[in-house]
Amino acid sequence: MNSQTEKRLIAGPAGMIECAIDEASGGQAMRGVVVICHPNPTQGGTLDNKVVQTLARAFVQLGYRAVRFNFRGIGASEGGWDEGRGEVDDALAVIDAFRDADLPLALAGFSFGGYVASRAAQRLPQEAPAERLVLVGPATSRFDTAPVPPDTLVVHGETDDVVPLASVLDWARPQSLPVTVVPGVGHFFHGKLPLLKDIVLRSWHV
Repeated sequence: MNSQTEKRLIAGPAGMIECAIDEASGGQAMRGVVVICHPNPTQGGTLDNKVVQTLARAFVQLGYRAVRFNFRGIGASEGGWDEGRGEVDDALAVIDAFRDADLPLALAGFSFGGYVASRAAQRLPQEAPAERLVLVGPATSRFDTAPVPPDTLVVHGETDDVVPLASVLDWARPQSLPVTVVPGVGHFFHGKLPLLKDIVLRSWHV
């Protein structure tokens, strides 16, 4: 993401997992740790995806250590595609490696990564849940996205042609979960990444 980004390999269930870590700058006290999950690796998703980087920048600005990682079989991460099952295990391994017992843990994900974040949150110990989730364009029409806590921030583009808005609303409705809809925006938030970052920042400051 920038020259200060640290790359690190950690042990995962299918081999080593490639991680990228960005620290809060300016000497501010660290507010928490966020683990961010990238889009579908079978469709070119990686930790360098622009939406994933935008989420990392937002959290770094908020004072978090932002951890992005490549799912198994992508970049320097070992293993192969597991249709979403092993990828949740990957996320849990990254959480275990970077979680700090003294700091809140947030989870974020874009598209397929939103599904993974929802499932990973569901599998965290009851006594140590995630502080909050951010799901951008969650792939509710393609993967069995788990129910999420009521304070989850869900952001979706009105004209998303990868994951239809109606699918996300159908998933959110039984949970009485609000969805922030960005008018005229597609799945990848082209031209609207600064707005997406601002939505996350304003949501966290509330």
